[in-house]
Amino acid sequence: MLIGLTGTPGTGKTSASELVKAYCGYRVIHLNKLIREKHLYSGVDEVRDTLVADMDKVSAHVSGLIGESDAVTILDSHLSHYIADIVIVLRASPGVLGERLSHRDYSQAKISENVEAEALDVILVESVEWCEKVFEIDTTDVTVEKVATDVREIINALLHGDDGAMLLKYKPGSLDWSEDVF
Repeated sequence: MLIGLTGTPGTGKTSASELVKAYCGYRVIHLNKLIREKHLYSGVDEVRDTLVADMDKVSAHVSGLIGESDAVTILDSHLSHYIADIVIVLRASPGVLGERLSHRDYSQAKISENVEAEALDVILVESVEWCEKVFEIDTTDVTVEKVATDVREIINALLHGDDGAMLLKYKPGSLDWSEDVF
């Protein structure tokens, strides 16, 4: 089972995926690292200070890594919703997200672009359009341990065939950051 852990940069994907791996032993593929190391990109966006992923190559490479495995693999990246059919979107309020990104020494333009993307639900909307099952977790005021626990709860429910009532609290579209920004 391939689970995408996606969201705007700074929402806690890598930290949460590493804790889930430690707790459960699930395989985690850090997609951004894989893209860099295996040269799965078509160029460099100098303005955004980022690589332009070749998603066809990325998808093929990930498929080769996981094969027909029934084991849980978590795909950690703001791009994972382009590959996985089941995704968990991590969200954070734009104000908190901006603070988190400023600690990463992002440029002000990059911080603004990501904060705006979060405010407009860009990754959530893309996930709902692209994926069969989408869940949403608010990481704004909680510990990474709580986020990892929520991720584990979703995965456990899916593994046991229960993606109904128990997971309603993770229903996408429940967060609204418009009051925070506008």
